[in-house]
Amino acid sequence: MSPFGVNQSSGFMEGAVSVNDIVRYSTKSSQGNYMPPEFVSSSVNQAPRVKAAFIVLVRNNELDGMIQSMNDYEFRFNRKFNYPWIFLNDEPFTDEFKTEVRKRTRAPTYFGLVPSEHWSYPDFIDQEKARQSRIDMDQHGVPYATSESYRHMCRFQSGFFFEHPLTYELGLEYYWRVEPYVELNCDIDYDPFMFMKINNKAYGFTITLLEYEETIPTLWDHTKQFMKLHPDYFASDNLVEFVIDNGDFETSNYNLCHFWSNFEIGDINFFRSKQYKDYFDYLDKTGGFFYERWGDAPVHSIAASLFLNKSQVYHFKDIGYVHDGMGHCPLGEKQFHENGKCDCNVVDSVTLLEDFCMGDWWFASKEGKPSEREEYKALIDELELEDVWVEEGEGEGEGEGEGEGQEDENAGDENLEVFDRRHLKKRYSSALLRQKRRARMSQQRKLKKRKWLSRT
Repeated sequence: MSPFGVNQSSGFMEGAVSVNDIVRYSTKSSQGNYMPPEFVSSSVNQAPRVKAAFIVLVRNNELDGMIQSMNDYEFRFNRKFNYPWIFLNDEPFTDEFKTEVRKRTRAPTYFGLVPSEHWSYPDFIDQEKARQSRIDMDQHGVPYATSESYRHMCRFQSGFFFEHPLTYELGLEYYWRVEPYVELNCDIDYDPFMFMKINNKAYGFTITLLEYEETIPTLWDHTKQFMKLHPDYFASDNLVEFVIDNGDFETSNYNLCHFWSNFEIGDINFFRSKQYKDYFDYLDKTGGFFYERWGDAPVHSIAASLFLNKSQVYHFKDIGYVHDGMGHCPLGEKQFHENGKCDCNVVDSVTLLEDFCMGDWWFASKEGKPSEREEYKALIDELELEDVWVEEGEGEGEGEGEGEGQEDENAGDENLEVFDRRHLKKRYSSALLRQKRRARMSQQRKLKKRKWLSRT
């Protein structure tokens, strides 16, 4: 029996127990050779499927990156399940793009155009004000500061991807967001969509990290104003402690933690819910997607933390994933590594880094402290806490010495259990990660980090 109560021996190859039985189900090639049946999802894997699909927002010039991503997703997972791919673009896809991505999968492929009203300035936006904001952000070195298309993308991913006609045409219940140039480093032998459905999960992620504060200066204030208007929208067992540090929503500041949304598996009806749509509409009317540079990741994360119960949000810690030099690699040598299931190095996992908010997740979530907590601690000791840190104003060039200028003025305070991100103002740089530029932390910070990891 399958995990879902379906007898997988029924139908195809029922009762096949010998080589002769295999021959019965084989086909003959043009040379007269028997070709054993292909073990793909359309034949052997007869388990029921969820109404789900991969959703990709991608441009024609990202074809190479899309091929890389699809090769991994198909090899590691989808060749066993054949879930469809939905490709979306603000411009028509070229014939070359369609042809090349179709070569990478046996699953159905769909190509959609983003409606113009979802990729343009709303009537209520002062475009001159938005232009000046981009100039100001550029002067402060904010990533994608001058990009209009990046802002349209963030707004689309925040408020409209789940309304695309293709999502209704396919009757989607769940989606898996995929982007170009990502890697899956572990075999996925079960169906994450089915996992979400049978366990009543609404949002799944692999990596947490901090948002650039300069991109969202008023997002939290507007969020608190919205929740004052709709206090009944708080889930009874919510995850608000993931996004605040002091435990009091009314007096709190946003701690900048969010789920990295370039990998997310979600219940599409959560985003179609009244709570989420009201929240997005409220935020949209403030103009923050254009006057600032609000990302879809903090919007999704704050909404999930407020409107969902803890049990509905899930960390896919068994999925190895890399994007833009940052990745998650599962712990568990016997379960994932000695058997060849994963091809990644745990010590490169950003789960080990303080500024990636996994401690906040463990503290706030139903999951609680990981069962591998001692293994995490051992790895941190083994690495001697070599992390990637960039002080505010640092990162220009390579002139700094190792660890130079990296000590916090409170480093000697052994009673500090939780880093104050706004005070320390640390900045992670994926470029520096790719260059393997690691700064050694002090013994005092080692003590702090142990306390941070073990907080309750």
